[in-house]
Amino acid sequence: MKRASLPVTERPNPRTTHLDRLSTRKLLQVMNREDARVHAAVRRQLPHIARAVDAIVASLQRGGRLFYLGAGTSGRLGVLDAAEIPPTFQVSPRKVQAILAGGRRAMFRSSEAAEDSRTAGARDLRRGGVRAGDVVVVLTASGATPYAVGALAQARKQRAFTVAVTSNPRSPVARRAQIAICPATGPEVIAGSTRLKAGTAQKLVLNMLSTAALVRLGHVYRNLMVNVQMSNAKLRRRGQRILQLALGCSPAQARRLIQRSGGNLKAAIVMSRLGCTRTEAQRRLRRSHGHVAQTLGEK
Repeated sequence: MKRASLPVTERPNPRTTHLDRLSTRKLLQVMNREDARVHAAVRRQLPHIARAVDAIVASLQRGGRLFYLGAGTSGRLGVLDAAEIPPTFQVSPRKVQAILAGGRRAMFRSSEAAEDSRTAGARDLRRGGVRAGDVVVVLTASGATPYAVGALAQARKQRAFTVAVTSNPRSPVARRAQIAICPATGPEVIAGSTRLKAGTAQKLVLNMLSTAALVRLGHVYRNLMVNVQMSNAKLRRRGQRILQLALGCSPAQARRLIQRSGGNLKAAIVMSRLGCTRTEAQRRLRRSHGHVAQTLGEK
């Protein structure tokens, strides 16, 4: 088969031809050099990523939801990002969801056969309850995975907003999605092993999509995680540190504020800064749509 007929992520990499003959140190150096190309590839996609973030923000503000969908490595990365949102930003798991080809079992065990059905992709999207006003981010390194292609077609049919994240700009999903984010990561260290550079690029893009959207929606104050879900000892300590950093207060003062605010760090900050009650702090936060800086009149 001619190399040109293969998706770029499937082609042999001329820079790693002798991979199996290298010492451990040399092998790692080669991998590190290849990984360094990923950041530049993602940086070139920032305008498209910004448009996708704005679409996600608009959707969530209107009561819509964000769905990640994919198969294999791509799908698992979507599950990982979705799973991290509730504890980090105290957002309902219903707001950011992931659909993985093969279901929950495929998260831990290879289920590559699930990738091959367009019908399954469309079916799983319907079962997920995707509707108009939601955003569907389809993740596929090659851009041609049948499961992802079928899901994308179904998302468009249901009038959801569609985003494709792929390493192949000439692929079916890149052509059909409303926004295509295509980091040109090139051939992999091991031909076709897209858990490597393509997967790294997808993880970076997902970090940006969810984090930037939720920062824009007021879930962060300065660079502090003020919506952290304080559900265990480590996170309670983190909440206390966040208040100390935000207010310049002592540990004892932070603990008292957490108690007075009912564990709501945003309210605790507003209560301390404005000298108001918890009820008044919450009212002011609602008026500013949860943005602490705006509530405090900071610019």
